[in-house]
Amino acid sequence: MKTIVFLDRATLSADLPDFPFPHRWVEYPSTTPEHVLERCRDAHIVVTNKVPLSGDVIEQLPQLELIGVPAAGVNHLDTETCRKRGIGIVACPGYSTISVPEHAFALMLALRRNLMPYWQDVYAGGWSGSPTFYAELHPIQDLHGSTLGIVGAGHGGKRLAELAGAFGMRVLFAERKRASCVRDGYVAFDEVLREADTISLHCPLTDETRHLFGVAEFERMKRSASLVNAARGGIVDEAALIEALDRKLIANAALDVLEQEPPAPDHPLLSSARTDLIVTPHVAWRTQVAMTRLVTQLAQGIEQHYARH
Repeated sequence: MKTIVFLDRATLSADLPDFPFPHRWVEYPSTTPEHVLERCRDAHIVVTNKVPLSGDVIEQLPQLELIGVPAAGVNHLDTETCRKRGIGIVACPGYSTISVPEHAFALMLALRRNLMPYWQDVYAGGWSGSPTFYAELHPIQDLHGSTLGIVGAGHGGKRLAELAGAFGMRVLFAERKRASCVRDGYVAFDEVLREADTISLHCPLTDETRHLFGVAEFERMKRSASLVNAARGGIVDEAALIEALDRKLIANAALDVLEQEPPAPDHPLLSSARTDLIVTPHVAWRTQVAMTRLVTQLAQGIEQHYARH
């Protein structure tokens, strides 16, 4: 009988199906780092959405055979130790191919149309005091004919490109930063910075992409450009983003992810409401369609692992 331990069940609202093999199910709403080892000690399978499993912890779990991750990324796992130990990893890439690009596109529309500043100004009397029937309080930009730079050409990036194409946008997929050559279908990273009216991030967080966008990158972007990040918080240097907005190096930005989640109450990006910034609380992936695909993919991955072994 396999013991399955879910370390942070509260992060997943959908129900998982019963597995066809004999098992004992143990779940915890959340788990702090100091409790990981004791809770996983008897586990053959550990399911963790965001609770880290370090190499030191993994080495002390002799029965561990498989780690299930109800998410696309596995940054919280020591994958090298898993490889050495022969521990399988089941993640769920592509489950949010519909939901995250749609959320990113909604953020992009809101930025280019300045919806948040308009909403605030209308309720503050900005329309009521207009000398005409309309109130042109902020610039409005069409997506049609504009250029979208996409960083990351995986499931999400390609889906966003399809949505952008339907709106008549020109799409540029950015080559890796400092790449020695540009692959077919890609455009040099610096060229994308210069040409894009909107840049949307859809790449994983790695050593290569951490703080991929800092002050130097913002300085090379158009002053009228928008940045959207629905990927991972660490891809954008948050202090640099604040500086870029304060210096008006870019027009505005929208984030669904932050480096620290949940953020501290005094997080610099949330300390005061800004008209040039939209922040949503890491919810791009939380649609019903995405949840169904997520639990199905996770369950099938675990079942297939044991069918092969």
